[in-house]
Amino acid sequence: SFVPDERGTGGHLEGRHIDLRPYILSGASGVHILPGGLTRVALRRGSLVVNSSQGGGSKDTWVLR
Repeated sequence: SFVPDERGTGGHLEGRHIDLRPYILSGASGVHILPGGLTRVALRRGSLVVNSSQGGGSKDTWVLR
C-alpha cells in the first residue's frame, strides 16, 4: 500500500509504503472490527521497509465515518 506523509519533507505530502494492521476481535458474540489499527510506515522515500527494527516507523490509524 502507499499513503501520503508529510514528516521530514518540509511540510509537503510525499508518498510512503505502508502495512495496515487492523484490530479484529472474535468471541462468543461474534466478530467485531474496531475503528482503528496500527499502520507501519517506511520512513525513507522509496523504501519498502516498514518494520521498526530495520528503519520503519508506526502510526495509529483511525477510520472516521
